[in-house]
Amino acid sequence: MKVTVPPTQGRDWPVYTILVPMYREPPQVVANLLAALERLDYPKDRLDVILLLEEDDESTLQSCKSLSPPGYVRLITVPPSLPRTKPKALNWGLLFAHGQYLTVYDAEDEPEPDQLKKAVMRFEGSQERLACLQPALNFYNVESNLLTRLFCLEYTAWFDNLIPGLRALGLAFPLGGTSNHFRIRALTGAGAWDPFNVTEDADLGFRLQRLGYRVSFLRSTTFEEASSRLHQWMRQRCRWIKGYMVTWIVHARRPLHLLREVGAGAWLSFHLLIGGTPLAFLAHIPLSVLMALSLVQPHWVEVLYPSWSRIPLASLWASGIAAGVGAAAIGLVGRRWWRLLPYCLLMPLYWLLHSAAAWWALWELLLKPYYWQRTPHGYHLPADRDRPEPEAAPLSRGRA
Repeated sequence: MKVTVPPTQGRDWPVYTILVPMYREPPQVVANLLAALERLDYPKDRLDVILLLEEDDESTLQSCKSLSPPGYVRLITVPPSLPRTKPKALNWGLLFAHGQYLTVYDAEDEPEPDQLKKAVMRFEGSQERLACLQPALNFYNVESNLLTRLFCLEYTAWFDNLIPGLRALGLAFPLGGTSNHFRIRALTGAGAWDPFNVTEDADLGFRLQRLGYRVSFLRSTTFEEASSRLHQWMRQRCRWIKGYMVTWIVHARRPLHLLREVGAGAWLSFHLLIGGTPLAFLAHIPLSVLMALSLVQPHWVEVLYPSWSRIPLASLWASGIAAGVGAAAIGLVGRRWWRLLPYCLLMPLYWLLHSAAAWWALWELLLKPYYWQRTPHGYHLPADRDRPEPEAAPLSRGRA
């Protein structure tokens, strides 16, 4: 059925709640957050912004107060309790939400100004079962160093190609860690966030789909800060992969029941993405070593597989790498970020870092599954504007 999009001028926009969990944020991050909120093209009297602060985080509280936030911003302290996680803070903030719709931003985020209006029009032009919208995520400090460029390639492949493709096929996909837009009624009906899951977004997105809600993609982008230091990137990636492992364990405990709930397509995409992603990362270093040995010292690996299978296995391995590199390249072409295309050739080396992080995540899963590896912010600010600009008019990216 064709959806009629209501006009944006002269209409009564619904109250929109924005939750921003914060912890030990530098003053410049707080200032940039308030500036990004002010740039939102949405009636300020219809905004309900809640900055969620931890009780022991006096420095961030003082930074917020010193900047005299506008009247649509409230500061709410999260009571001290375990676990000390972002989803626990979000659940507390949800209790104070006044809006019909809700989104989550991280402290360093810079959403496109029209993102809230796009979300409202999608929600109001769709059936009630549309519970959540996920915009694309990317970075405003893409060209800080080699690591941030490769991080951008990964996000571009994921959010510009994979997720829209899965949505077009009607398959399940995991939410990103920020800018999830919800109908509050559906969010509360699904039980909100799991406070013990360190990738609460992936868990919640699939839980909504298990309950019969729809999760879709929003043609908008939120820019955030890419980790430019290797040790911080490793900590962040360890948490993400560990969260995928936990999410897969939680939802795959009764596989036949899950199959009946979501259908064969969503069941398969869940196992391939949520379960298969950590498994692929764990296997990348061992498989890369085996492939290298089979080329330079083939007799060393003959005990593992016969000589006739070397070429088919190497071809399969190479095709997987080519698919990942190709997805990143297609995403860059879509955004016309031509200067980043040569870096696609380095993606296999970047995946070696993922593999190391995956083994770290497996260790943490066994010893401290609920530990939250915090990512510090503020090394690069949106004002730096070092992301590549399109060299020509951008390609059409579909409906809002």
